[in-house]
Amino acid sequence: MVSRTIVITGASDGIGAAAARKLARDGHRLVVVGRSPDKTAAVAESLGGHALSADFADLNSVRNLASEILQRFPRIDVLANNAGAIFGRERQVTRDGHEMTFQVNYLAPFLLTRLLTDRLLESRGTVINTSSTANRFGRVDLDDLEHEKDYGPFRAYAAAKLEQILFAGEFDRRHRSHGATATAFHPGLVGSGFLNGHGALARAAYRSPLRRLAATPDTGARTLVYLAEGIPVKDYETGRYYRRSKVARPNRQAYDGVLALRLWNRTIALLGR
Repeated sequence: MVSRTIVITGASDGIGAAAARKLARDGHRLVVVGRSPDKTAAVAESLGGHALSADFADLNSVRNLASEILQRFPRIDVLANNAGAIFGRERQVTRDGHEMTFQVNYLAPFLLTRLLTDRLLESRGTVINTSSTANRFGRVDLDDLEHEKDYGPFRAYAAAKLEQILFAGEFDRRHRSHGATATAFHPGLVGSGFLNGHGALARAAYRSPLRRLAATPDTGARTLVYLAEGIPVKDYETGRYYRRSKVARPNRQAYDGVLALRLWNRTIALLGR
């Protein structure tokens, strides 16, 4: 297997860290990104990778992350947008003026990918978005992307995970003929720090009987590893949504190419570029 340079966000614990460990054992060069510098450094040191920190609730932090990646790594074979969170009952707004769930789960990964797109094209790289089966309960409303009218923690999270699938599909349509591809996947309900650390709703799920049904981070990471190590187009179909390393059925809005294009353009406008 040819060694690849793989950037994984949200890799200080959970499926991100599990995937990074497996990919490092397979001989790949890992760039581990997390919000906590100490936790991220510890994961990177344990697998001989490189640690970078960023806070996706701050878009300037994302811009700085992209700049550092471009300065330090001449190629990017895989960008795994794995960072994500579900937040509390009250709607929160970031310092950038965006609803927190929308920014952390969708807008920040979109910005990072946008800033790294030229490097991904040069490398003939692939983008992998960690979505969720929650996408099937989401709805993208272009007139209320930031849930000013109908905020609820799960509603906002489900919509953001659907937006990640639309984003992957549109990126793939735009860039596949030029060598860069994208997919999205559902890792399963994973018993990790994600459930334990982000708001009352997540903590309640973590402490409930659902926890006993949760997969381990290693199990949840399998599809991410499969997509990161496979050859896009040859080994798997790009622009699709995967579960257990197979194409799965997402929310019906995920198939709407016009919606994907309009969401893409609206996102560019929100980011100011």
